[in-house]
Amino acid sequence: MFIGREKELTALNNLYASDKFEFVVIYGRRRVGKTSLINQFINDKKSIYFMGVESNSKQNLENFSKSIFELSTEFASTPTFDSFQRALEYAFKLSENERIVLVIDEYPYVARSSKSLASTLQLLIDKNKDNSKLMLILCGSSMSYMEDYVLSYKAPLYGRRSAQIKLLPFSFGETCRYFKNFSDIDKAMVYGMVGGTPQYLLQMNDKLNIENNIKNTFLNPTSSLFEEPENLLKQEVREPALYNAIITAIASGASRMAEISTKVGEDTNICSVYLKNLLLLGIIRKESPYGEKSTKKSIYSIEDNMFRFWYRFIPENNSIIVRGATELAYKHIEPYLSDYMGKVFEEICMQYLWNELLNNKCQVQFSSLGRWWGNDPKQKKQIEIDIIGEQDKNTALFCECKWTNEKVDLSVLEILKERSEIFSYKNSYFYLFSKSGFTKGCINKANEIGSVTLVSYKDILNQYIL
Repeated sequence: MFIGREKELTALNNLYASDKFEFVVIYGRRRVGKTSLINQFINDKKSIYFMGVESNSKQNLENFSKSIFELSTEFASTPTFDSFQRALEYAFKLSENERIVLVIDEYPYVARSSKSLASTLQLLIDKNKDNSKLMLILCGSSMSYMEDYVLSYKAPLYGRRSAQIKLLPFSFGETCRYFKNFSDIDKAMVYGMVGGTPQYLLQMNDKLNIENNIKNTFLNPTSSLFEEPENLLKQEVREPALYNAIITAIASGASRMAEISTKVGEDTNICSVYLKNLLLLGIIRKESPYGEKSTKKSIYSIEDNMFRFWYRFIPENNSIIVRGATELAYKHIEPYLSDYMGKVFEEICMQYLWNELLNNKCQVQFSSLGRWWGNDPKQKKQIEIDIIGEQDKNTALFCECKWTNEKVDLSVLEILKERSEIFSYKNSYFYLFSKSGFTKGCINKANEIGSVTLVSYKDILNQYIL
């Protein structure tokens, strides 16, 4: 089943409809659905699809030649071109008078094995772009390679692309479309466990409850998800052991550079390089308090939900999981699931606010959202605000998100209002988000104040249904 990616498909189809040479770069982390998007796009089109392999130039050239000759009927057999230049020249020749899509998937594998490929493509694009109907798509999972050697200013292909698509995991709303049978709460739980990465979503069974899904995947040594983070790191980086140690340190509560460095036993200069690569891969995020630029206050957290869930629960239970003690492992995890979902719910609420803004339903026209933490000068203690969004120097919104089984009461609103007074905004708007609804006292006070919006989890789901 193919769902979502409407914007990306529309963009690709618009480029295809131009009937002139187009060059599109598609990139994104592994498992995010790049190949599925491409296959959906070329399904009804005349195309040459070639996936590079992590091998030498000879092997890739042979495979590329076969892909080309599958389309052409000019030859009785399938010979191999003597170079990538000859193969590409032939592809351009085929597309002189008719629209053809040429896809080179996992381009970094091919380019690494054939060092002159980028320059060859540059030469042939410059030579043929004005009289060709070829639509060229280069796709890659190596984020650093695609950005440094395809998209960057110094890359041979710079300035020649028509468009680039950085494919991201699905949002919470898009993820909900995958599952018809999960309960409303289980939809959020699944998103908290595996995020919006399509390949991980396919491992979830919406005919089972969350408990059994966790047991069948994360607590099952034969499941692909059981070793997925470690396997992914081995594919993406050269020294997975140190990367693994850094992610483990962050998952265990080390959020600042000095804390992470101490935990892993490496110099901060070394850790900063590894953290930068993890940021590029989309595995971790770096945050500063909203509206502040000081890097001294920056903290690191795990961005990808699957990595976040795995590193939070699996390493500490690994010994009993591999011995088949699934029930015992789940008993160790279950009491902490609601607390774990707190940060996930904040992320879901941020997505809700962005959708409200885009649909012109938000009271504050913010340009960014973020968390804030710092010192309360009145109470002389550290406090946090889940979400802040600023419209201008006079207007902002403040949000509190509660993923609990109890209804949010008046005290939560009062505390949020009090914390907002640390800032100097003349117009403050408040959003309370709740998994389980609100007490009568909270509802009455919100109506009295007038600048308060109460949003239940059911309201969030309705945003995606309507």
